[in-house]
Amino acid sequence: MEIPNFNLKELIECGVHFGHKTQKWNPKMEQYIHSVRENVHIIDLTQTMGMLSTALDTIQKTVAKGGKILFVATKKQAAQQVADLAKDTNQYYVNHRWLGGMMTNYSTIQKSITKMKEIEVLKTNPNNEFTKKEILKLTNKHTKLVRSLSGISEMQKAPDLIFVIDTKLEHIAIAEAINLNIPIIGIIDTNCDPDLIDYPIPGNDDSRKSINLYCRLVREAINNSGGDISFDDNTKKVDEVVTETAEQPAIKEKA
Repeated sequence: MEIPNFNLKELIECGVHFGHKTQKWNPKMEQYIHSVRENVHIIDLTQTMGMLSTALDTIQKTVAKGGKILFVATKKQAAQQVADLAKDTNQYYVNHRWLGGMMTNYSTIQKSITKMKEIEVLKTNPNNEFTKKEILKLTNKHTKLVRSLSGISEMQKAPDLIFVIDTKLEHIAIAEAINLNIPIIGIIDTNCDPDLIDYPIPGNDDSRKSINLYCRLVREAINNSGGDISFDDNTKKVDEVVTETAEQPAIKEKA
């Protein structure tokens, strides 16, 4: 069975090692920081590799047992990638805005989902007698509901696992998952609190290249669920690779 493979060089090329500027850090992330370069924290990718491997293994085991994953990423860089990932793997996603109570008060959310589906039927019914103004109003309401709820419209119960790209931005989703004892896999940048995450993955949560890499590996893990996850550590040490890339400019998308 094919297993998702990744190596240190690939993580470096995707900018996974770039954290935030030093003044924006969370001191709890100190153990995952390798060094500082040009006032930017450099993440220790030797730790990232092992923790990413553990997270991917958890994803595979969850899906292999019939469990469902909820992907959460509302930031612009990750929204479309996460939606595509969830659709391709028959999982759930939230990529527009996390509405309070999406998991802890799901009965109320279900009413909104029902409303969304009712409007869809009304809009497509050729025999409706709505005026153009009423159709426009319905369309606008439907669009807002779709943005927020389409990714969880078929979710009948709480997910077995949630995967979060930016754990600081998605703090409400994190709090709800903790409240419901749902395991959390999260990309933790240097401004995040790792203590809140069950399966933390130290890494850049802003770069599109990094996000694409995470999504590709997760997609492969789900598609090949049942196998073990491994990574290729037949590469240079972090010190060597970081030194080699010392002349590279920091990722422009980092804040």
